[in-house]
This record gives sequence, structure tokens and C-alpha cells, in this order.
Amino acid sequence: MHLALNLKFDGVYIPSFNKKINFTYNKRVKNFRIIGSAHNLAEIRIKEKQGVDYIFLSPLFKVIKSNKFLGISKFNILACSTSAQVIALGGIAKLNIKKLSMLNVIGFSGISYFQKKTAS
Repeated sequence: MHLALNLKFDGVYIPSFNKKINFTYNKRVKNFRIIGSAHNLAEIRIKEKQGVDYIFLSPLFKVIKSNKFLGISKFNILACSTSAQVIALGGIAKLNIKKLSMLNVIGFSGISYFQKKTAS
């Protein structure tokens, strides 16, 4: 975090596996954002203690890497359990993009959704 501040970056990303709570920085630094990722309530609580502004909550839908996914109901329960802004992530495709309107999120992200398909 200190390196990001010293280099005058706009923010820092804290992955879900980073459980350190002792991050300190001057919260008066303008336009500096902390983004974290979480997959369950315990990780959300850690991200809150880390002072994140935004949480990537995932995976929303089924993804190739894992059979575990939250689904609409569980995702919304988790998203409503935090005061941090939530961004949906994981398994977002044309087939399920309309379901995002049912979520308590400020946005979504998805590599495969935006990735250009190439001919095989």
C-alpha cells in the first residue's frame, strides 16, 4: 500500500487470500481507492477491516475453474451484508447478463464476456 501511495497510484488491489488487517494510510489522500476480492462472508468481513471501498464478489455464475458458484440469491445476501460497493465477477456471459439487474451491485466485470472470440 505504501508503495502505491509513494508512486502516486490511484489505488491498490487486495486479493482474497491476503488476510492482513494492519494496513494504514492517510484516508485523506484524495481519489485513492482500495479494491478487494471475496468469495464468502468471512472474506467480506476481512476486506471491511482492511478498509476496502469496493469488493469484487465472485464467482456469481458457474465458471470453468470451479464447480462452486454463488448464484443470484446467495450473491445478493452477501452483497447486502456489506457497506462496501460490490462488483459482480465470475461466469458472466450473454446468456445471463440480464440477470445482473436483479443484483445489489454497482457494476460487473468479466474477462470472457468482453474477450473477442477467435476462429478455431
